[in-house]
Amino acid sequence: MSDPAAQAGNVTPEHIMQIGMGFMASKVLLSAVEMEVFTELARRPGTLENLRGRLGLHARAAHDFLDTLVALGFLQRTDGVYANTPATELFLDKHKPSYVGGILEMGNHRLYRFWGDLTEALRTGRPQNEAKTGDEPLFEALYADPARLKQFLKAMTGISHGANMAIARQFPWAKYRSCVDVGTAQGDLVAQVVQANPHLTGIGFDLAEVQPIFEEYAEQLGLAHRLTFQPGDFFTEPLPKADVVMMGHILHDWNLEQKRMLVKKAWEALPDGGAFIVYETVIDDDRRANAFGLLMSLNMLVETPGGFDYTGADCTGWMEEAGFKETRVEHLVGPDSMVVGIK
Repeated sequence: MSDPAAQAGNVTPEHIMQIGMGFMASKVLLSAVEMEVFTELARRPGTLENLRGRLGLHARAAHDFLDTLVALGFLQRTDGVYANTPATELFLDKHKPSYVGGILEMGNHRLYRFWGDLTEALRTGRPQNEAKTGDEPLFEALYADPARLKQFLKAMTGISHGANMAIARQFPWAKYRSCVDVGTAQGDLVAQVVQANPHLTGIGFDLAEVQPIFEEYAEQLGLAHRLTFQPGDFFTEPLPKADVVMMGHILHDWNLEQKRMLVKKAWEALPDGGAFIVYETVIDDDRRANAFGLLMSLNMLVETPGGFDYTGADCTGWMEEAGFKETRVEHLVGPDSMVVGIK
């Protein structure tokens, strides 16, 4: 017997089909980034025939591919001429500092195929990345190749830049004189903080292989005199002392015991009144609104042995266990929020 609500037209399968077949739209965008469609169109818009040659598209594929990008809102077409939208012009042109396509490139080359084995991850709890086939793990391979490492860290800057600028604006930095960014990568978080707050000095803390990439970025921004790099491993060494300790997109990589250990290390590195800032795609406490945060947690399932994303209540609980006397959660941009603990 059919459902009366469905018969009345009150319920449709549209949302189910959009999500269930959403991999098609995702792959169109990822392939466009891979083929540098948006970078080429930032150089010069073009007609269908013109772009076929410039992008190396087959005649059978070109028309549907470009018009799919129009229908999905990634390109605009006026009188037969294709051009970027304001968003793709800003964020998907490789020659702009605002480029976020690096993380999409990684999604295309790695995560897309690993997520094909999500069902296995859900049933086994085991990673589905390079570790599954015995290949060299991602981070070991990255840190062994300076060129790939630099590209990866630049991609992390692209995806984190908006939240980094929000932290630089929102947090009451006037109360503090120094900060350290733990797992600093290219250093954009600490760079944005000291750039927006001239009284501050900052430290980037990461593995030694990151140092030349961090220092080159600091030099580019004119901040070399206010930023220093300290090499180290946050699992085996104490964190550098500072008034504010920051961790951006760090805690979610690790299991619960490791998370608690890192939070405790941050507490130990701070003076009384010092602050600990953690930011991630923090899941809402009711676990029903921040879908991207929940998807990122599933990505940790696919990518790591024990990592997971967490709610603001989870993180404030770990901070309170470590000895922080005040905690709060503040939204930053998009799906990102920061959790602040005061010692």
